[in-house]
Amino acid sequence: MTNIVYLTGFMTCGKSTIGPILANVLGWNFYDLDKVIESNFGMKITEIFELHGEKYFREIETEHLERLSGKKNVVIALGGGAMANDINVNIMNNAGKIIYLKIEPLTVYGRIKNKIDRPIFKDLVLGEQSKEVFLEKIQNMMNARETFYSKADLIIHADNQAVGKVVDEIANKLKKILNENS
Repeated sequence: MTNIVYLTGFMTCGKSTIGPILANVLGWNFYDLDKVIESNFGMKITEIFELHGEKYFREIETEHLERLSGKKNVVIALGGGAMANDINVNIMNNAGKIIYLKIEPLTVYGRIKNKIDRPIFKDLVLGEQSKEVFLEKIQNMMNARETFYSKADLIIHADNQAVGKVVDEIANKLKKILNENS
């Protein structure tokens, strides 16, 4: 197994924040899958969704994931829906370890309630929907994805914890796993 760590979890769980810090602690490189896609396409994920649809985005997401999975000593932050694809999960299981950063729906709501850069929630923000409508959609999506997220090698509860504490917990648990496998 090459040394690859995939960070997964629902949007706003901290993958893009924790990822580079974890990579630094491990002495590895960091890639944010969505940022790599945006850079290669010259447009934001929201624009790719709007112009080409989710199906097309998921196809290019898999292609980019496969490319990044050929690297060694990397931490890769995944988009919130990347784990909902069996092909992606197989790629990750064959290449490295998956870490699920688990957070609660209320935490997600607090982080997205005013943001329009999340394609799936943009209409709710612009339509000024109620907290209850938001939470119901978040909970439904989390429930649908939990089956995929729970396939992770490690589950880290990242709600209301300092970033440094989460990174330390992951690094300590990850070192044990990597040492057991070597």
